[in-house]
Amino acid sequence: MTSSDKPGTAADAPTETAATDGNAGTAAATPVAARDWESAAADPQYRAAVVDLLGALAYGELAAFERLAEDAKLAPTLADKAELAKMASAEFHHFERLRDRLAEIGEEPTGAMEPFVAAYDGFHKQTDPSDWLEGIVKAYVGDSIASDFYREVAARLDTDTRELVLAVLDDTGHAGFAVEKVRAAIDADPRVGGRLALWARRLMGEALSQSQRVVADRDALSTMLVGGVADGFDLAEVGKMFSRITEAHTKRMAALGLGARTKPPR
Repeated sequence: MTSSDKPGTAADAPTETAATDGNAGTAAATPVAARDWESAAADPQYRAAVVDLLGALAYGELAAFERLAEDAKLAPTLADKAELAKMASAEFHHFERLRDRLAEIGEEPTGAMEPFVAAYDGFHKQTDPSDWLEGIVKAYVGDSIASDFYREVAARLDTDTRELVLAVLDDTGHAGFAVEKVRAAIDADPRVGGRLALWARRLMGEALSQSQRVVADRDALSTMLVGGVADGFDLAEVGKMFSRITEAHTKRMAALGLGARTKPPR
């Protein structure tokens, strides 16, 4: 899901022209989403926003790698353990691409990631799974919500950065794996469904709170999110974005077989 086909996004709205002659006028009149990195990064505010975005994504991928490696220890079968290890490896390769890109544009990767460590670590501390099934639901729900958020942001990026961001958001196999395992567990014991539905609801709330804090705390990122509003982000537009993310989450819960559940069955 992206916002590139939604009215009012940065991909649709032309930027204000600051010059009317020569290459400067042409660049200023071209929306960021139609420019390459070299052109777009001439704006220091935009550059700062992209560094924030890549730093947040990089640490998120590194944290996902660590989490999946830990979840593999709880896997009930060797096949499940191997599948999670494969997913963890894919997350680490995504991290490497983001780390290398930060270095390529002259940014120190660790410094770019540091502002987001507390938010990610806080989320994982608040949502520590108690068993195998909670772990795979967390991986599916948490990663999917994050991916939806970053795809929304990607619609406002230059062509080079957008290509990288969308590439590292590729599904590593979480969706099909989670749906298969959760549905099988519910078929074996329907009481599991109620517990996991409540768990997924909690994850949704924590993940959205984390995303909102990240946006609000990083001025350059929040400004870019709504297409370059100089005095910060438009709360109405951000609210619409999170509504779309919530709708996508509801569909995923239905795919897991958890959509209609509100409490564990007696």
